[in-house]
Amino acid sequence: MRWSGQELTTEQAGALPGLARLNNLVRSVRTPEFDGITFHEVLAKSALNRVPGQSAMPFGWTINPYRGCSHACSYCFARPTHNYLDLDAGKDFDNEIIVKVNVAEVLRKELTKPTWGKHPVALGTNTDPYQRAEGRYRLMPGIIAALADSGTPFSILTKGTLLRRDLDLLQEASQRVPVDLALSIAIYDDALQQSVEPGTPSTKARLATVSAIRDKGMDCSVFMMPILPFLTDTKAHLDEAMRQAKAAGATGVLYSALYLKPGVKEWYFHWLEQDHPELMPQYRELYKRGAYAPKEYRQWLAERIHPLLRAHGLERRREDPATGGILSKALTGPAAAGPATDAGPVGSLISAELPPDLSPTLF
Repeated sequence: MRWSGQELTTEQAGALPGLARLNNLVRSVRTPEFDGITFHEVLAKSALNRVPGQSAMPFGWTINPYRGCSHACSYCFARPTHNYLDLDAGKDFDNEIIVKVNVAEVLRKELTKPTWGKHPVALGTNTDPYQRAEGRYRLMPGIIAALADSGTPFSILTKGTLLRRDLDLLQEASQRVPVDLALSIAIYDDALQQSVEPGTPSTKARLATVSAIRDKGMDCSVFMMPILPFLTDTKAHLDEAMRQAKAAGATGVLYSALYLKPGVKEWYFHWLEQDHPELMPQYRELYKRGAYAPKEYRQWLAERIHPLLRAHGLERRREDPATGGILSKALTGPAAAGPATDAGPVGSLISAELPPDLSPTLF
């Protein structure tokens, strides 16, 4: 992407002190199209992130093309990741976006290493790869093509309807490797959704994206995460959510209660105090012991939601405990065929989107 004349430097008054840690910073950009947001373009040294913890592999891998997210969800658990750069977990997370402009090229090189085991890779489990800026930076096609060409299974979880741009590419990729797709759609009250997730597409638009994925012959789960206590946990709201997800063609629904770790709790409570001050005493009581809702609440929620899942036929999908994304089909069923032995057929979108070989001088 070229936004000529929009560059900032880290010496300017508006620059942030933590950016000095980005010794791979190319430039910072502001543009009227994204009013109030600054993009800090960096050269990534790696693309694949190994996730500590247990899973069926027993580990998981993720890719994060962006750091920070203009979706501005007040409950986003990734907010504290901005603290490393001396950026705050509130407005800075929403408005100071780190963009790994060479992530696809770096990824392609990493996937060719003999040590790479073609483990399932998750996208969208930290910050959203299809946030609005992806329409200009266009990082995902190269990432998808590199993964599919290498024979690496992958999953995508997003709130972004921009995924529809890449549906033909994803359909081709799914013929080579297991591809798991999911839309995050937790709130089915339009006013509440726009209040707590002000930078996201509407619920209706995201449900239409589920339908578009299904029209391409691919499965698509819906993540009802998080369920907001006293706001979206009524039986009426949950039942309507399941009805709409099923009508859109969702092949499964996963859910979890709101999780408020330090750095997120303060920002969510700031939103709550402005929009629903009457709920503050209940929330303080519910989350007084830590980041998770109490076991009693989670059991109550399970007892309420599981009959609805069964009634709507939406029980089929599972979450990967390591990455937080969908459990890959590569871990639950027969492996898909490997990558093509050449560059692919004439007209292949994967071949067209493959990033160039990376110059070794960057390493």
